[in-house]
Amino acid sequence: MDQDAMYMQLALQMAKATAGQTSPNPCVGAVVVKGGQVLGMGAHLQAGDAHAEVHALQMAGSESRDATIYVTLEPCSHYGKTPPCADAIVKAGVKRAVISALDPNPQVSGLGVERLRDAGIEVEIGIGMQQADQLNEMFYHWVVTKTPYVTMKAAMSLDGKIATSTGESKWITSPEAREDAHHYRHTHDGIVVGVNTVIQDQPSLTTRLPNGGRNPVRIVLDTHLRTPIETPLIQHPDAPTWIITGSHVEQNKINLFHTYDHVQIIPLRASTITINKVLSLLGEKGITSLFVEGGAQINDAFLQAGCVNQVIQYIAPKLIGGKKAKTPIEGKGFQHLCDAFHLQIAELSQIGSDIKIVAKRGGKLDVHRHC
Repeated sequence: MDQDAMYMQLALQMAKATAGQTSPNPCVGAVVVKGGQVLGMGAHLQAGDAHAEVHALQMAGSESRDATIYVTLEPCSHYGKTPPCADAIVKAGVKRAVISALDPNPQVSGLGVERLRDAGIEVEIGIGMQQADQLNEMFYHWVVTKTPYVTMKAAMSLDGKIATSTGESKWITSPEAREDAHHYRHTHDGIVVGVNTVIQDQPSLTTRLPNGGRNPVRIVLDTHLRTPIETPLIQHPDAPTWIITGSHVEQNKINLFHTYDHVQIIPLRASTITINKVLSLLGEKGITSLFVEGGAQINDAFLQAGCVNQVIQYIAPKLIGGKKAKTPIEGKGFQHLCDAFHLQIAELSQIGSDIKIVAKRGGKLDVHRHC
């Protein structure tokens, strides 16, 4: 491994460690190197805080002059909650900048690089790009499409059942698989279920990991506002709870939830809920990623809308059987194989006694342009 690749790997490792805590900003790491010595390191920790480049430059101090900075994402060139990082790099007197990937926002992509080059800084792009892109694929998707990246999760038996014919489902998969699923809750901004799941399962929809974790915004699709007041989502203020309804819900029903500060009722401007409208709304509210843990009908709704970017499937070595036993996706499905929703296998592994499959939608967002 050459020097540039080695130092970029260090920056990527720091960025990866912040997954799940920087939204709606990307995960970014930075390293300042001069004379074969690492002088400064940094990562963006959360939205509103200093960016990775600033942390690394502050640690390096005056030694940043004539140094090389390694950054996993193009330094920003605009004022947001913090000043432009490109200006900070120029001011520090950095001689060379190695950048993994360009900013995917078409309005700003390349402008940070342009600012550096105009100041006489040598810029190299592309080292570690594949890893950087994968690390921030949810952020990229949100920036380009203005809608959240959607992950659908299901746990099923070897014969494709998510419950017995009597509805018993706890637990099909192993504790290890269930803990792994909670890591996805930690790294997604929102988690969505249908109102039937709320009524039948009384879920908490929180992140329960041994060392803690971030709770996603809990989102319920509930056309007629049937969510019971006594459900844990309402009674336990562990995380914000958004209930999306149709436009016709009576105000007196909405008023019943006003005493719960963490609960927000969001009527759509339509009598029915459609997935595309939901995703547009969530994108506007800064939800960059959405974890779908709804029932078979909700899963089908996302599939029919063509709004699934990734599927996480846990398969337990059990056979349940039963014609009436539920499967992960029901509804009307697709009538012809040529219309089926095609995915590409990205990961296949064993967790505990179960098999985990990660499948992603084919194709790639064109988020980079050459500079």
